[in-house]
This record gives sequence, C-alpha cells and structure tokens, in this order.
Amino acid sequence: MSANPNSPNRAYPLERTRNIGIAAHIDAGKTTLTERILFYTGMIHKIGEVHEGTTVTDWMEQERERGITITSAATTCAWMQRKEEGIYKAYEGIKMRVNIIDTPGHVDFTAEVERSLRVLDGAIAVFCGVAGVQPQSETVWRQATKYGVPRIAFVNKMDRTGADFEAAVQSMRTKLGANAWPILIPIGREDYLKGQIDVINHKAIIYLDDDSMGSVYEVQEIPAELVDTAKNAYADLVSQMCDLDEEVGELFLEEKPISKEILKAAIRRQTIANKFVPVVGGSAFKNKGVQYLVDAVLDYLPGPLDILPAKGLNPDNISETIEASADDNGNFCSLAFKLWSDPFVGKLVFFRVYSGKLSKGDTVYNPRTNKRERISRLIQIQADKREDIDTCYAGDIAAIVGIKNITTGDTLCDEDHTILLEPPSFPDPVISMAVEPKTKIDQEKMGIALQRLAEEDPTFRVFTNEETGQTIIAGMGELHLEIIRDRMMREFKVEANAGKPQIAYKETILAPADGEGKLVKQSGGRGQYGHVICKVTPNERGKGFTNENKVVGGTIPKEFIPAVIKGFNEAILNGVVAGYPVIDVHVDIIDGSYHDVDSNEMAFKMAAIFALKDALKKAKPILLEPIMKVENITPDEYQGDIMGDLNRRRARIVGMETKGNLCTINAEVPLSEMFGYATAIRSLSKGRSSYSMEPSHFEQVPEQVKAAILDQKS
Repeated sequence: MSANPNSPNRAYPLERTRNIGIAAHIDAGKTTLTERILFYTGMIHKIGEVHEGTTVTDWMEQERERGITITSAATTCAWMQRKEEGIYKAYEGIKMRVNIIDTPGHVDFTAEVERSLRVLDGAIAVFCGVAGVQPQSETVWRQATKYGVPRIAFVNKMDRTGADFEAAVQSMRTKLGANAWPILIPIGREDYLKGQIDVINHKAIIYLDDDSMGSVYEVQEIPAELVDTAKNAYADLVSQMCDLDEEVGELFLEEKPISKEILKAAIRRQTIANKFVPVVGGSAFKNKGVQYLVDAVLDYLPGPLDILPAKGLNPDNISETIEASADDNGNFCSLAFKLWSDPFVGKLVFFRVYSGKLSKGDTVYNPRTNKRERISRLIQIQADKREDIDTCYAGDIAAIVGIKNITTGDTLCDEDHTILLEPPSFPDPVISMAVEPKTKIDQEKMGIALQRLAEEDPTFRVFTNEETGQTIIAGMGELHLEIIRDRMMREFKVEANAGKPQIAYKETILAPADGEGKLVKQSGGRGQYGHVICKVTPNERGKGFTNENKVVGGTIPKEFIPAVIKGFNEAILNGVVAGYPVIDVHVDIIDGSYHDVDSNEMAFKMAAIFALKDALKKAKPILLEPIMKVENITPDEYQGDIMGDLNRRRARIVGMETKGNLCTINAEVPLSEMFGYATAIRSLSKGRSSYSMEPSHFEQVPEQVKAAILDQKS
C-alpha cells in the first residue's frame, strides 16, 4: 500500500468512510432505523414510516404495499460526531461518510443479505427488545460470521410492552455465542423510555419531548438511581477489555488508570477483530438513541483501511493467492454483488471497489468471461434515485450502467493485473411452480422477463420440465415466487397463470453399490461403443456430488474421462426414486472398456448415465424433504391449539419458552406441511399468534408420505 492511499480528488478520505449493512429478523425495525439515520444526517427532511409506505429504502411498489423490505437498498449519508455537552441538535457539520445497505429480514430474500454482507466492512445487527434473538437473527448472524463482518448490536423497540434490554443482551450471549456488552443502556422502558446511559463517558442522554422528532436532546449527569447500573456496566466493559486487549490488560495489571480514549480504542480493536460486540439500546420508531448509535458505528466499526486486504486467486494459476489493498493508487479490483433491471436506465450492476479507482471511459476486465467492457456511465445509488458520477474510488459502492455478460459474484479488474475474488454463496431453491403465459404475446415476453429476473436473483431459477414441456420457476418460498410473478406483471407487462407450489425434494443414498453401463450400437459403418463401471458411496451431508477417477491401465482412455463425468453430472439431475436431483453422493470411476473405432465422447457419456443409474438403484436410494425451522409466538391460552396443529403437521418440537403471557414455540416442520399455515394460526388464535420460518436441513421422507408423493408424481 502506498504511503497515502487516498486520491486527492476524493470527497471523503478512506479513514473517514464506513460501509455498513443493517440486518435482522423480519420486523425488527431495520428500515425504520435506516430512515432515522437519514433524517438525523440531513439526507431527508421528513421521516417516512414503513406502515405508511413512505420510507426511502422501501421504494418498490411491492415493498410499500406489504410493509416489508424485498430488495437491499443502498444509500449514502454524512455524519459529524458532536464533542460538546449540553443541549444540541444532530447534523451540525459534516465529518464522515456512511454508505448504508438496508437488507430484507424475510427468509425468502436471504440472498439479498448474503450478497450485501459479502461486500460490507461492518454491520448493525438489530434485535427486538421484546423477542431478543429470533430465528432469522441467527441466520444473518451466521452470514456475517461467515464473511468476518464486525457488528454492533442495536436492541430496538425498547418502547414496546414487555421490552427487556438485559434479557435481549443475554439471549445474544446464549443463542449466538456473542461476547456482547452494553455501551449505551436505555433509560426506562415501554412508555417511560427517556434516553440512554453513555457507559464510557458516564453521562445520561435525555431526549426532549417536543416536535423535533428526536433531533434535540440533552446530555446530563446520570440520575442517582442509575449510578450503580452505569458503574457496573463500566466495570464489565473494563473487565472484558482486560481479558481481550493486551494494552488494557497491561495497564490494569500495573494498576495504571485506563482513560476513556484508551478504552474506546481497545473496544474498536476487539470489535474489528470480531471478539467483541458493543450493544446499544433504544427505539428507532420513537426517535430515541439513533444518533449515538451512529457515533458508535464511527467509533467502533472498521473503515476500508481497517480490514484485511481482499484476497483472490490468480486466474492463470489458481493455487496463487493475490491481495487487493484499499488504495486509490492500486490496481483496480472490484466485486459485482448485485444486478438490477431499472426501467429508466436499463441494467444496473452494483459493485464494491476494493482497490484502485474507476472513471467513465475506462475499460474493465472480467476474468470469468475473459471479456473487456468499456464503462460508459457510473452512478451513485440513493435507494431508487440515481446520481451520475465521474469516478469511484477504493471503498466505494456504486453502480455501472449497461455492462453485458455479467453475473452476481463476478470480479471486475484491471486486465494487466487480473484477480478472482470469492463470490458470495447462495442456498438452493426449496419450492417451485409451473407458469404459463395467458396469451401468445405474453409467451414472447415471458422468456425475456424470466431471464432478466433470474440474472438479478441468484436464488431464483427457471427451467423447462422435459416430460411436460412446462416452464418451472423455483425460489426460496411462496412469497418469493409471488413477488416474482408480481414483478413480471408490473415491470414486464406479462400475464401468467401459475400452478400449485411444489416442494423441491432431493434424493440421496444410504449404502455403497457398484453399477455398470454399456452403450453398444453397431449397424454397419461406424458404431457407438462406451463401457463404464462405477461405484457410488454416500457423502457426508452438505458435501454435494463428488467424483474421482480410479481407472488403471487405460481401460477408459483419458480423453473420455471428462465425458464420463459429464454423464454423471447429467444423471444426478433426475434420481431413481421420483426423478428429483441427487445430492451428497460420491462416485468412483473404477473400470470400463473401449473400442478403437466406435468409442467417442457421446458413447461414454451415455454409458456413464446408465452406470450411475444402475448403481443408484442398488444403493438404497431415499427421498429427502426440506425441513423448516419455525418459531411461533402465541398468547398462553392458545398454546395447546397451536401445539396440536404443529403435531398434525409432523412437527418436532425443539423448545418452548414463556415470557409474561406469551409462549414461544420452536419446532422443525417439513415445508410440505406449512402451506396455508398463516391462515390456520390466524383462525386458531383469533389473529393473535405470529410465526416465522427459515430453511434448516433435509431429512428422509417417511414411507407413507413417500408413497403419496410417488402417486402424485405418476
């Protein structure tokens, strides 16, 4: 890295830039929090509300109608930390640039969270002050851990009945294994929420009950009844830093004073190292606690210079690792993490710059396609608003207009210094349905619409059923496919009929077995000859399909081995039980034979398909179904009815917890049994129960259920 990694033309130096995501369980308050941050930073001058459909980051019609976030939205704001005390307002000056991505909470749109976290430096994990850690909270936490993203926890909704800050923090420690400790403790709860205790500065922040929407507050001495709470919280912080941070530990052992500057620096180091999670309490909806949360983002979350350089592979030698440091003067390197079809400007490619800079007129190189693309237009994203820019720099998140031949996860770099960055990974779809156009005109447009939507969304798949000729769309849930159909109608003007949702079953095997396949066609002239013997063994769950060539003596020539593997890959698309894809199987190519004249690639491909199908039939094949992790929150009086309904749905109850008059039931339920569940619990509880679910794992289908599935297939 050069001595000064900043270009003289950039508006905000790298050290004063933060790229953060806001992620949480559905309805924890992510979009509401983003809206408040934009208001207090002066980006907007009127606070919008999710329930009114007026927020900046929920800009799609479908989002505003349903009151949920569907697509991650990027926005940029500037913030100045205030050092003075007394009464003051927010946004008195500009100091730091904060790029924010507001992500969805609904499990059907988990890909949006995955790809956002892949390119962000830090995150605010939002938790409900009443419910604490919820199922999707665990999912986004795991996603952030996978990509090494440091986090600050915001315990939101402290104004709600039943809010319990201490219980929420404790649930982070027990359910997430997070080393979470408060730095800003809410003063009061429910209707009596007044402000926060600033643990490190030993002050109380009291929000004034006026018409300022929370932008005016007063810094006071801590009330006498809360002094012990503040002292204990400060002692806990120091104790944690003594255990984690070498500098603070040495000062403590030497009995030297630990200043608040030293303590804050230690918290920053350990947060960036993912060993500590600062916790802030407040209420975004009631406009209490957001400003000091943004201060904490600047104090403790990393900028582009604070994280390790991006690592990638050399496309010409994949065993060689290359680093891309955050430096405007370095070689250009970026990751395309999202594609979007904009009705006004066309195809948008969202990308994060890791090194170097990119200007209009420059050429970028895509190592996956070995193609060059000239950049004709660059834009800065403000949710659904587009602002043209001339140059973007290291650490920036921007969008390119009109680039072709690109998919989510592609690296865009300098052609003379190529690098392949790790793309985000996405789960496989769990549900599918058949769609057909209503008219001939719709038929022509439907193919284009589905192709565009599949390019944008890595968890949405489109394919044709070979037996029926139907177009099948597959996704992460009923809502996901409903939104896809809605977008087809609104954005592409395609009317389509849809069949009943189908479960994405899988197949696997329980035992090893050998299989043999032979293709012999000789009818005068040149014939076809391929002969393959293979052995299949069960793979460990989640490992997928693997293979190994164990042929000795050249019984299958080396030039035909790729054709054999291609045959295997084709064979596992349709299993032997009910025609569903086969997963978690290992295949060894053991033996075979060939003919000097009649053998070719096609013959060996077909022989491999026959051999694998033969082996699968003998290997105790089974059918697998997706199991969902379900959390149901219900008043006590409906607990019995809800439990009975879950049991009828083949549920396995894994835990129950009672808090006040609410009972939380955690269960694992087959996805096939969850259709119509929302209507059922609404009826059973007079509309007072709520639930959430997310994919968990695959399990073997019971025999009686398997028989029904096979009957339905036939």
